[in-house]
Amino acid sequence: MDDDAKPPPTRPVDLQVLSVADLEALIQDHEREIARLRAAIAAKTAHRSGAEALFRR
Repeated sequence: MDDDAKPPPTRPVDLQVLSVADLEALIQDHEREIARLRAAIAAKTAHRSGAEALFRR
């Protein structure tokens, strides 16, 4: 996926129909996705920093 590509928007989940267990599972899924996104940001930042350091010489 290139930097300009964005995933298609998702429809909000109707939280009223979900059980407490389902809501907790949904939170866990979102927390895993947030961690994955943060890791991608960190990798891109490190890559950019490395490239900038190379060209500053």
